Amino acid sequence: MEISKYLERIKYSGTLEPNLQLLNKLQKSHLLNIPFENLDIHYHTPIKLDIDKIYDKIICKNRGGFCYELNGLDYELLIALGFKAKRVSARVYSKENEYSPEFDHLTLLVNIENIEYLTDVGFGEFIFEPLELELGKIQNDERGCFLIDEYEGGYFRVNKIDNDTSTPEFIFKNEEKELEEFAEMCEYHQTDPNSHFMQKRLISLPTLNGRITISGDLSKIKEHNSITEKELKTEAEFEKELWDKFKISIEKSAPINT
Repeated sequence: MEISKYLERIKYSGTLEPNLQLLNKLQKSHLLNIPFENLDIHYHTPIKLDIDKIYDKIICKNRGGFCYELNGLDYELLIALGFKAKRVSARVYSKENEYSPEFDHLTLLVNIENIEYLTDVGFGEFIFEPLELELGKIQNDERGCFLIDEYEGGYFRVNKIDNDTSTPEFIFKNEEKELEEFAEMCEYHQTDPNSHFMQKRLISLPTLNGRITISGDLSKIKEHNSITEKELKTEAEFEKELWDKFKISIEKSAPINT
């Protein structure tokens, strides 16, 4: 992995001392420049937990990915830069199913001067900067207010606070995991019809003032409180929008899912 090429991909230039300031800048730069996307799933291109292949896809081919790819690769960057980082398994909250199975989401913890921080570049609409792993403290982020508390069974729970209402995002245990341990759930999300990643194509990238998203055949641009939507009626229109908004061209191995 070429660190300089990775940093160029996320448009970061500056000092590389492994401290909280750098971690903050890397997370935000990563989020603003590498989209969250599941397009390979819908073009039947297998996603394997191979860091060299993930690096080639995201850094060399200007693609995005989902949590196993994005946070998996970010972990390698942080370690290469001298951070004390570890992968952890998270279970995502949903109103219908409570919490998803273990290894449903890969997130990261980084220890800086004996303080641990949750950093994540692969959870869609989430934090711009890391959250300190401190219980009961409301932490203000550009993307909202968050609080970490305890949950049953030895879990930490990440909550988003909106108008005094707390909504869980996910739970996790402070236990280090290997990348290979996420392989079964990575395969599930690519092949099982019950996986939400199988439902429709998605690519999304935050901006400083909003978000750019293609979901299914709908392109949406959010800017402050304004939302502009456009229906993509053909595959050609989808591909043009994908290039115009994300500078991505897909190498197709099979027709898309219908």
